[in-house]
Amino acid sequence: MRIVVALGGNALLKRGEPMTAEVQRANVRKAAEALAALAREHDIVVAHGNGPQVGLLALQAAAYKEVAPYPLDILGAESVGMIGYLVEQELTNALPADTKLATLLTQIEVDRDDPAFDKPEKPIGPVYSSDEAKKARDAHGWVMVEEGYEKWRRVVPSPLPKRIIQIETLRLLVELGVVVVCAGGGGIPVIRDRDGNLVGMEAVIDKDRAAGLLAEEIGADAFLMLTDVEAVYADWGTSQQRAIRHVRPDQIDPANFPAGSMGPKVEAARTFASRPGRIAGIGRLEDAAAILEGAAGTLVSSTAIAAMHNDPEPAPEAS
Repeated sequence: MRIVVALGGNALLKRGEPMTAEVQRANVRKAAEALAALAREHDIVVAHGNGPQVGLLALQAAAYKEVAPYPLDILGAESVGMIGYLVEQELTNALPADTKLATLLTQIEVDRDDPAFDKPEKPIGPVYSSDEAKKARDAHGWVMVEEGYEKWRRVVPSPLPKRIIQIETLRLLVELGVVVVCAGGGGIPVIRDRDGNLVGMEAVIDKDRAAGLLAEEIGADAFLMLTDVEAVYADWGTSQQRAIRHVRPDQIDPANFPAGSMGPKVEAARTFASRPGRIAGIGRLEDAAAILEGAAGTLVSSTAIAAMHNDPEPAPEAS
């Protein structure tokens, strides 16, 4: 089976953890163990998020006053190189010595007129207190939104992915049996200028939408979105919340979920699984194999029978 696996940025850097290189490497090593178990049985392509990491780089860039801060497309490329290096190295250590691996910095074309550029909604970076958020907004002109009581994050435009620039290269690597790490951070957003040249854009593409496009373009059989959330929850945050375990694409509406987090996951899963024979799953990284079998997480397929179970534990929101 050919599987595209999308790792959430918060699956690689847990909420509340210090954003150090050592902590990220430790988390990537755990992720590599779960990915290696899949790779021993299936052909996998790995995409990943970069929300916490690119936000940290933006903070570091803004702190250096000698030059203007680098734009988000360049910071995104930096974060993708960092994460891709760690993922590829830990997968190399976890898989047989003859396994072929490659990390590809991936540019993805977006529409310069995408309405997302006028409505930032993709959270990046750390969580701020109300006072810290005000200082960041005043100092850098960032758009900040409240994610919970006294919890604020920066949000940036998240345009829809239209075309993967290096798709032929990706197909070639996949056909040769290479485990590819690509579309990191949702890919680097670019547009074509009037001369047809590629130009980077100040934005972050949602990695689940980008990974869904990737899964479609390489003819994947399954698409897994792995994060720090056990499953998709109906009526999340209320006393009626319950985990959705199995559902058909026409039974779940992305509009019922937060636009900057779980909404794009549901949208990507529904779009991919709408074709018969294909499945999409959402759940925890450590449950990857079980999600594929329908024993954990949320499984979306055209043949699924919707099932919801009461969940006694409060569910965190995805990123």
